Amino acid sequence: MGVALTAAGVMVVVVGLTDMFHTLLHPTGKGRLSRLVLVGTWKLSRASGHRFGSAVGPAAMTAAVLLWVLLQGVGWALIYYPHVPDGFSYSPGIDPGAYSDFAQALYISFVALATLGFGDVVATDPWIRLVSPLEALAGFALLTAALTWFSQVYAPLSRRRALALELKGMAGTGYAERLHELDQAAVSRALDSLTADVAKVLLDFTQHPEGYYFQEEDPDLSLARQLSYALALRDAAAASPSATVRFSGLRLADALDHLGKKLRRDFLSTGDGLEEAVDGYAADHGHSPGNHGPNR
Repeated sequence: MGVALTAAGVMVVVVGLTDMFHTLLHPTGKGRLSRLVLVGTWKLSRASGHRFGSAVGPAAMTAAVLLWVLLQGVGWALIYYPHVPDGFSYSPGIDPGAYSDFAQALYISFVALATLGFGDVVATDPWIRLVSPLEALAGFALLTAALTWFSQVYAPLSRRRALALELKGMAGTGYAERLHELDQAAVSRALDSLTADVAKVLLDFTQHPEGYYFQEEDPDLSLARQLSYALALRDAAAASPSATVRFSGLRLADALDHLGKKLRRDFLSTGDGLEEAVDGYAADHGHSPGNHGPNR
């Protein structure tokens, strides 16, 4: 029984650490368990009409971190369980018989994971004394990784909001509708800049997919609401008499196509077209799809 519990504990610990690695360190940022938590929290939010607003993303990330903590705590408790109470020394006044063995294993595990070091229960079993510091290292790594994860998500959110504001400003001035009246070299530069911003958002969704699940309360900052105007700019550029503008429009169209594929593949269940992806993105964030113009 002890061997089976130890093996089960090691498996739980490895599953948790693997999910942390794939979420925080792997270039695609796709841990299976953390993704289930993020998607599940998002679906609950959408079912409620996104009543919780911008709190959804941070809440989902917090839930994923708590899941990692739980996996490490329970996994190490299973490792300690066969050695409780004989493999530990208790401070005076503590009666191990007053608590269940598994409750003691959980206590020992979470104290070690949190690196609290109360000293009221100390391992005496040589094997446990050897491996228990590894849990403290895992706890320190988990805390550091969680703080890093939260801090690194806000730069991608800022880039996404900046693109949304740029599109909102263009829509408000009727940029696509008046594109043929403007200086064509300036239009080309503006479209190239927009293409670069779309590419950055695409990379952000690839490397920081958790950012998708952040709901914007201000519609002007919501790329899900404003992205549809990029399609109007694409179409206006394609109809321009200027070859330079048409070329810039092709580059924008290509960047948008790649973004649409990313949205469909990783976040949405929509059709094959870019328009369906953009409309699905808007609907998923609680906005009306395909809404153009300055009064969006």
